[in-house]
This record gives sequence, C-alpha cells and structure tokens, in this order.
Amino acid sequence: MKKLLTALLLTSSLLGFTQNLISNVPNRNTTSLNGTWNYIIDSYQTGFYSFHLDQYDKSEKPAKGAFFTNYHAQNKQELVEYDFDKSPTITIPGDWNSQVPELKYYEGNVWFKKSFDYNLAAKKRLFLYLGAINYKADVYLNGKKLGTHEGGFTPFNYEVTPIVQPKGNYLVIKVDNTRHKEDVPTVNTDWWNYGGITRDVTLIEEEASFVEDYNIQLKKGNANVVSGFIKINNLNASQNNISVSIPELKINFKGKADAQGILNFEIPAKKISYWSPENPKLYEVTIDFNGKKLKDQIGFRTIETKEDKILLNGKPIFLRGISIHEENAKGGRANSQQDALRLLNWAKELGCNYVRLAHYPHNENIIREADKMGIMVWEEIPVYWTVEFTNKNTYQNAEDQLTASITRDKNRASIIIWSMANETPISEARNTFIKNLASHTRSLDNTRLISAALLTKKETIDDPIGEVLDVVAFNQYLGWYGGNLEDAEKITWKSKYNKPIIVSEFGGDAKAGFHGEKNERWTEEYQEYLYIQNLKMIEKIPHLSGTSPWILVDFRSPKRLLPGIQDGYNRKGLISNDGEKKKAFYIMQNWYAKKKSEY
Repeated sequence: MKKLLTALLLTSSLLGFTQNLISNVPNRNTTSLNGTWNYIIDSYQTGFYSFHLDQYDKSEKPAKGAFFTNYHAQNKQELVEYDFDKSPTITIPGDWNSQVPELKYYEGNVWFKKSFDYNLAAKKRLFLYLGAINYKADVYLNGKKLGTHEGGFTPFNYEVTPIVQPKGNYLVIKVDNTRHKEDVPTVNTDWWNYGGITRDVTLIEEEASFVEDYNIQLKKGNANVVSGFIKINNLNASQNNISVSIPELKINFKGKADAQGILNFEIPAKKISYWSPENPKLYEVTIDFNGKKLKDQIGFRTIETKEDKILLNGKPIFLRGISIHEENAKGGRANSQQDALRLLNWAKELGCNYVRLAHYPHNENIIREADKMGIMVWEEIPVYWTVEFTNKNTYQNAEDQLTASITRDKNRASIIIWSMANETPISEARNTFIKNLASHTRSLDNTRLISAALLTKKETIDDPIGEVLDVVAFNQYLGWYGGNLEDAEKITWKSKYNKPIIVSEFGGDAKAGFHGEKNERWTEEYQEYLYIQNLKMIEKIPHLSGTSPWILVDFRSPKRLLPGIQDGYNRKGLISNDGEKKKAFYIMQNWYAKKKSEY
C-alpha cells in the first residue's frame, strides 16, 4: 500500500494535481474552508506578472512579489509591497460586487487567501473542491500552482495530498471576472457579472482508492431495473469489493470493477415508488467499497417524449414552470440552502411543478432541494446569445461546462432537461456547435431530455436545431419587444416539428408599486394585462407541454439603466427584489391552478 500511495502522489505531482470531478461531495468526509478570507484588489495584475510582464508562476523560483507565495518581509529593510494578513476580509462563498461597495461594477482581478491547518492521516488522500469561481481561477496551495479553471458556474477539484501540511497552509486564488468574446458566456449578457469565489470551498478526505463517481437510476426503457455504473479512483486489484444497497427496495448487489475501475450493473427492482411532484420519494442508497460507505438520496422516475407529449413515469404532464436566476433577492449570488428554499417556495406558491434554472448551472443546494420538494428542473449552460461558434476553444469550454454539470447532477431525479443554449442566432457554425453539444450530452446521459431556448421572430417554429432536440422550446415577448397585445388572440403559432413545445420565456417589466392604466408601460397593470393576453395566445399553441415565464424575481443587470424604474434591475420578475408580489403573479397562479386540474 505504501508503494502504491507513493506512486500515486508522484503521478499527481507530474500531472499538476488535476483530477476527474468527484461527485456527491455533500455526503463525503469534508472540511469546509468557507468563512472569512483576505483579499487584495489587483487590477494591474501586479502579483501575477513582473514589470516586464513575465508570469511569476512560470518560474521554478517565483519572485517574492508573486502574491501566491504569501511572502513576508524578513527584516525592516526588505521591500515587499503586499500583505494578505493586513488586507481587508470578505465572506466566502460570496461575490465582491455585493460585499464591497466600491467593487459593485468591478471587473478584473482579485486575489483571495485562506490559512488553515490540516492533519492528514497516513494513507489518506486530500482533495480541494471548489463549487464555482467566476470566471477564471488560478489556484495555489502553499506556493505551488494547482491549476487554472475557466467557467463561472461549474465545480472542479485538485488533489493536494503531496502539498498539505499539519500547520500553516495557505490557499491563494486569483479570480478574474473580465469578460472576453471567446468565453462562455461571451461579453454580452443580461445579468450581473458577479466576481469571486461564489460557492463552497471544501476539503475532501478519501482513502487511497475510493468511489470517485457513480450513476444510479432506472434503465432506459425498463422502469423495473435499476442500472448505472460505479467508478473507482486508483483501483487496487487486491481490494475490489463493491456493493450497492437500497434497503427499501430489498436491493443488495455485489460486484467488482473492471481493469479501468468501472463496475456497470443492472438490478431488477419491484414495487418502486416513482418520484414525481406529487410523490417526491427519495431512497437511501449506500455504495460500499472495501468497507467505506458513501450514501446518497436518489429518486427513481422515467422521463421521455412520445410524439408531442412529455411523459413522466409514462403519463403526460404539463410543465407549470418559472425561470429563475441564481440571485439573492437582497443582493449577490444565491448560494445557500436558505436561498434555494426561498426561491423554490415562491415557485411552489405560484403553482409550479417545474423551474427553468437560467442561464447557467445553479448551485447544488437548489438541485437537491428540488429533489426533496418534487420540482422538476431544466438545467442550462451559458451558451447565451452570440458566443464564438467558430472557435474550437469556445466549444471545448462549453462542452467542459456541460460535462461538469452532468457529472455533478446526474443522480438528481428532479433534473429532466439538459439545455444546450439560449437565444442563439441561426448559422451553420451555431447549428454544428449545438448539435455537437447535444450529441455529447447523449453520450453522457441518454435518459433525460435535451432542449434549448430558441429565438423566434415570427409565429413559425422552424429553427434547424429542433431536429436534434427532444423538446422544442422558444422565447417570445409579445407586447414588450414587439407586437400588439390586442392581437394576441388572433396570432396562430405553427411548428415544423411534431414534438412537445415549451414556451421557455415570455413577459414584460413592471416596477412593484408603480400603478396606472393597463396600457401604461412599466406599471403592474400593464404587466398584468400582458400576461392575460399572452396566455390567451399561448393556450392555442400546438403541442404545448409547458411554460416558464421570465422571470420569478427582479434581478440585477448593468444593461437596464432607466432611472426611477429599472435602476440597474431587469424588472420582469413576478416578484420584486424586495419580495413583493406583483399583480401578474396572481394571473399566472390562477392559470397554473387551471392547468393542474387538467392533468
């Protein structure tokens, strides 16, 4: 075992500490590094480059001016122009925009440092897991670079076993939320570019060999078989005993991984209580690998389409939804369980059985709470508007974000739709880009539905991407960005595809408390009338299987500048950022009550 672990650590060192993403972190042996961190604003990247723009972390012996070395002057004569310990503090997880007033609009580089002690037991391994950092993160532990990650909404991890020490560890992360046209998302978005370490920072302690990832769900096409895989990190052939137990289903399966560390399985199961909004049943599942147990709470359900219907557990459903941004009503990213419950309880009050989490993967708390509450979920990656569809690196970035999302959330019954994109202009390059993403998604998970929020400029749904989607979704804004509300009942929609349709967005702005006539823009009365008229039109759309109006709560956006009305907020929420329900909320609530009675 000692030789094995030594070889493993050497390999980790040579590979730059990168590891495949570890799943089900909440149920593992973890230590939180959340809390108070020091930070340094570095708009000129003084701590990253020399004055000749040589990158410090490319040197075998970085200069003391490199912030990640956390260097302190050794005497009163030595010149050192930074000091984390004397720098201001910030709460992690959290963004700098909402915590530091002078950084409200800041886009650039900020360094963060956290000191900690850790006694790692012999023969154990330690991983640093970062829930999300927006946007680009350079990560260092005790002066050694672990790696660089791009993408502001997906988790990543590094093995730190060879580096961590019992006392005096310092974790330094340089975060850069500067927008670039080749990024995913690109420079132009309609939400706040929150910078920082916006989700949990966690240490995971594991055995030399451990369960890295797994998938446990119903077999596609057979709702009486539980199937999936278990993936072992650093398989030891002499210790290869794996079991999967689900006591309530009287399942106790035993097996061994193959040479690649993978165990595939199919287990017959009887009398499964299928997960649904009316019955959000979660089973206690235990994976035992050589005596080390990993638990999860998993629901079992089927989701499929048949012609123009969406079927949950074999029965047609109507998705009574709402779109949600990952934003705390009081400011900043929504990252806690409390934040998740607030948003989902509002959705429940509206009458929803489904939420569209736009326009990027949200934090794991909201997915797990949706599992418990019986709320179905659309999960999306930020291929938003006009990313560089001809750029191979942009595509790889999008695919990586999709892979991380699926790896993290594939065992969550609530997720029924993986979304590839939002409102992307049609072109050959774009079509290829999204078709490739859809193909990649099916290679990772062929049990869920694939969609994308399409943009229509007329009452015909004929986007060529519809060919590869299971569910055709589109956004339309009658009465806000064009068209007359009085014409709503005359409008007839047509679809090229005999597939289920979701109206993934519709709506208009209203400032809570601003009242007037129904034809006065920005008033609650106008928004109310807009919803009334849009719903008359939507009712007649062929193949209609759901809606997710835009949006649950007003959210911050630098694009929304009208003084006295927008003031930096997109006001399309049915609820204000202060939690006040607008008149349109009740229109949608009543419509959903009617829809519920029909299904």
